[in-house]
Amino acid sequence: MYGPLPSSSDFLHRYKFGQQLEGKHRRKLRRKLTSPAAMFSENPVVSDVIATALSGGIALSLLRLWEETAKRGLFDQKLNRKLVHVSVGLAFMLCWPMFSSGRQGAVIAALVPAVNIIKMLLLGLGIWKDDATVKSMSRFGDHRELLKGPLYYASTITLVGAVYWRTSPIAIAAICNLCAGDGIADIVGRRFGKHKLPYNRNKSIVGSIAMATAGFLASIGYMHYFSSFGYVQESPEMVLGFFMVSLAAALVESHPLSTEIADNLTVPLASVLVGSFVL
Repeated sequence: MYGPLPSSSDFLHRYKFGQQLEGKHRRKLRRKLTSPAAMFSENPVVSDVIATALSGGIALSLLRLWEETAKRGLFDQKLNRKLVHVSVGLAFMLCWPMFSSGRQGAVIAALVPAVNIIKMLLLGLGIWKDDATVKSMSRFGDHRELLKGPLYYASTITLVGAVYWRTSPIAIAAICNLCAGDGIADIVGRRFGKHKLPYNRNKSIVGSIAMATAGFLASIGYMHYFSSFGYVQESPEMVLGFFMVSLAAALVESHPLSTEIADNLTVPLASVLVGSFVL
């Protein structure tokens, strides 16, 4: 009726096999949770200094690239401005895993865009002259424009990074909807936006759809990215939350009041507010 009991050697073999599987799982999880900052130095301060230099260099290289394209007139000025808008914040967020864990890493990482806040103030107030930067970041080439959209942009990324950081899906949603969503909405809307929204003739239907889609897809991409380091736990509920946040951000961006205040303020504020409930 009953088969023979396994011998002690069978038990030993199964025990060793189970231990091997458990060991592999632990090593895999340990690799997943290890910050790339550990590659720079065992000292978190030193690794954060190196990460700051690398991420700052990447951001500066991107800004220089778009300044050069603006100077050469390779793109329409409005398109060039939006390419800056889309690329800089998303590229900076890719650098977050290089910083150490905890509050120290968040604060030091936030110093990178904080430098840009100072730059926008100096340029916008006319204290520092840099025509290439002004041309690449403004709609009409007026240095005072940098005191609005570009300043709000840098301030948003600084605050979101310092307050929410890489372990919060709210940070992902806020920056992705600001950079990818708002940026792509303008690019697509200007090119294909023939049909305007009934409540805002300055915004198009296709632009709003593009914003919600781009913000959502970028959020999903960064969810996978940060999940690979163990910073967030990806789930269907989080995906649904990102969709709701991107939809809300697109609706807020399409409102006439958002145009009057500044998309670079209203979009991340809406993302943080809605994200606090659904993420």
